[in-house]
Amino acid sequence: MSVWAISDPHLSFGVPDKNMGAFGSEWTGYAEKMAANWKKNISQEDLVLIPGDISWAMNIEEALIDLNWIDALPGTKVIIKGNHDYWWSSAGKLSKVMPPSIRFIQNNAFNWNDITIGGARLWDSPEYSFEKLIDFRENPKAKPKVPKDLEKEKKDSEKVFVRELERLKSSLDQLNPKARLRIALTHYPPIGADLKPSRASEILESYRINICIFGHLHSLKKGISPFGEARGVRYLLTSCDYLNFMPLKIL
Repeated sequence: MSVWAISDPHLSFGVPDKNMGAFGSEWTGYAEKMAANWKKNISQEDLVLIPGDISWAMNIEEALIDLNWIDALPGTKVIIKGNHDYWWSSAGKLSKVMPPSIRFIQNNAFNWNDITIGGARLWDSPEYSFEKLIDFRENPKAKPKVPKDLEKEKKDSEKVFVRELERLKSSLDQLNPKARLRIALTHYPPIGADLKPSRASEILESYRINICIFGHLHSLKKGISPFGEARGVRYLLTSCDYLNFMPLKIL
């Protein structure tokens, strides 16, 4: 039994007009490429961690088309919410419709054999920036922002980030203290590429997290391998385009 991770699949089977083609040729046929790599390497007995941006859907009915696609792939899957998972609902509603092989983390923890897993989405933080690492590509569908909007967005982001830190602690409080391995899932990176301490990393360290898996970052410049291990925590970026749509084996 192995543990794998791949983030940000951005599936759009339920909303075909929202595909990732606008972000570069590497996204052409990416779902089929990811599925082929998944089936070749992952068995039904394995665990697959998917930290966010699951589907472009706007509601659960649309998202279920993508979730069922994931469900049909081998393994038990654990997902968390990403910033583009607009379909994500309350835990009660998700529990009623989630396909059988998919578990979700939302102010809770999930235990698998001798591994315990918690986490939270997080959000943008002024503590670190990844602009120098990104081969930036303008989203043709994005609306331009004026300075007034940017200032408000900055203030709102801090409020969301602080709330997400509390959600992270709430989830990690429920980790199994007897587990051999403690894994945290966050959608946003909880630390900068230089691995200097951050508010989120201090929480992970205080809960003795062994591995933190995250995504969110796309279009990284060629040859860049950010993150690593710091103060006892191993930080792994698993955005699917960064991995060339090949799930990363964690254990």
